[in-house]
Amino acid sequence: MTTGSRDVSSFKLAQLNIAHLVAPIDSPALADFVANLDRINTLAERSPGFVWRLQTDDGDATAIDYFGNDVIVNMTVWDDVESLHDYVYRSVHVEIMRRKKEWFHKMREAHMVLWWVPAGHYPSVEEAEAKLRQLREHGPTAQAFTFKTTFPSPDAADVQRTTDMGEPCPAP
Repeated sequence: MTTGSRDVSSFKLAQLNIAHLVAPIDSPALADFVANLDRINTLAERSPGFVWRLQTDDGDATAIDYFGNDVIVNMTVWDDVESLHDYVYRSVHVEIMRRKKEWFHKMREAHMVLWWVPAGHYPSVEEAEAKLRQLREHGPTAQAFTFKTTFPSPDAADVQRTTDMGEPCPAP
């Protein structure tokens, strides 16, 4: 587990993103993707607002085989939507994700979900799967949402306000 936040809010933003690989992770077709994983993960861990990311004891999130063969999991926790948004859209991360068609199959249903968790809570893959299922079945709600339709944290002053970041996720 990697952590790094200094924010004292009562809630943090959890994020799950799954991607269906076009080939096995150790194949030549994914060599560039794999070669950039450490760099992109380090960038995330050093980004303002980063709290935690899911990984094995060996530091390898690609070894987590929860969603089936050749489906990789990226799950992180951030201080807020803005911190994650800045990492996804305003860092080197976006350059790597522009190549997503080389590495990932296009998924026909939602593959990324955001939700609020109490500070100090690191979600399980099972919890994340339930949030993704909720988003797929009900669309964006305060319990499971997207960058396009965000909801403030439960302890935010203006709980009724939703925002539109206006940008689709660059990942598959």
